[in-house]
Amino acid sequence: LQHWDVFKYVTEVFILVPALLGLKGNLEMTLASRLSTAANIGQMDTPKELWKMITGNMALIQVQATVVGFLASIAAVVFGWIPDGHFSMAHAVLLCASSVATAFIASLVLGMIMIGVIIGSRKMGINPDNVATPIAASLGDLITLALLSGISWGLYKELESKAYVNPLVCAFFISLLPIWVIIAKRNSATREVLYSGWEPVIIAMAISSVGGLILDRTVSDPNFAGMAVFTPVINGVGGNLVAVQASRISTYLHMSGVPGDSPETAPRKCPSPCSTFFSSDVNSRSARVLFLLVVPGHLVFLYTIHSMQGGHTTLTLIFIVFYMTAALLQVLILLYIADWMVHWMWGRHLDPDNFSIPYLTALGDLIGTGLLALSFHVLWLIGDRDSDVGD
Repeated sequence: LQHWDVFKYVTEVFILVPALLGLKGNLEMTLASRLSTAANIGQMDTPKELWKMITGNMALIQVQATVVGFLASIAAVVFGWIPDGHFSMAHAVLLCASSVATAFIASLVLGMIMIGVIIGSRKMGINPDNVATPIAASLGDLITLALLSGISWGLYKELESKAYVNPLVCAFFISLLPIWVIIAKRNSATREVLYSGWEPVIIAMAISSVGGLILDRTVSDPNFAGMAVFTPVINGVGGNLVAVQASRISTYLHMSGVPGDSPETAPRKCPSPCSTFFSSDVNSRSARVLFLLVVPGHLVFLYTIHSMQGGHTTLTLIFIVFYMTAALLQVLILLYIADWMVHWMWGRHLDPDNFSIPYLTALGDLIGTGLLALSFHVLWLIGDRDSDVGD
């Protein structure tokens, strides 16, 4: 997609990629978690309860997606304008329309898929917790990236001949906000999240946007052209692995009480790396397993990219060493932060299931993109400059 005109001439779209992909993952994973919990405790057993839960949660994620999509477009405009000192109103409106439309439609599609998966799992006697979240994580990236590229390309084509289309699209989706707010407020299951669930998704969007700025700065440089194909891979793997660990630690804490309880298992201070990775604790063992999954997982992705000739970098031994080092370091840092953050949130009376995953996946985007850019820069300095491979 980096060769499409809209990505070439409106490079701020690259800033939107990590922000929107992270947003969709966060919204759909928290939706899957809420609905799975509701299904498991019997709140979706009757048709009336089921309909109430579906309408309230769908309205809630439409509100969150529209607002955060709009804020992500503003962040992309600002981050794109500050380094260059050049501002284009047409491009700003294009980014706004693309971001809001993508967030809205992706939420609608993914939300319906999640509901279908959870209801189907419940009827088949499968725990939806084990099925819904991985599907949300994987489909979220694919559907959102496809929608963002398709919508931004279509709106870019209309920019010269029909300039009114972009502001009209933006205004249409924002005008629907009051309807979704009213539906979500009327539902007791979603009313509290409507008021209190904004901080993590907005801060996560801002963190991911900084990662998007790094991506925009590097992809527009011919020497870093190969980065675009590896960024979603390193960010997706890191974010998904740390989300599994955060969910496991949170479940472990929930088994011993409610948020705010401070048993010995929930320290507020930073844990030592030894206790996170080398103790006999069940969460330490899972951290080691997840860390060891990084190498075989990324080798499969690297082989796939190489066999499809999708990359712009020759897969030499030195490149693989640098890439693997970046990927291992990213996951190592994320697993350590997860161990501290989940326990810290628990001690602050916050449910880690709702609050920790957005922060951790956003940090995964930022750390992954930053380390990948650093690796490509070092490779370029030592003479690995074959950025045109696969063109």
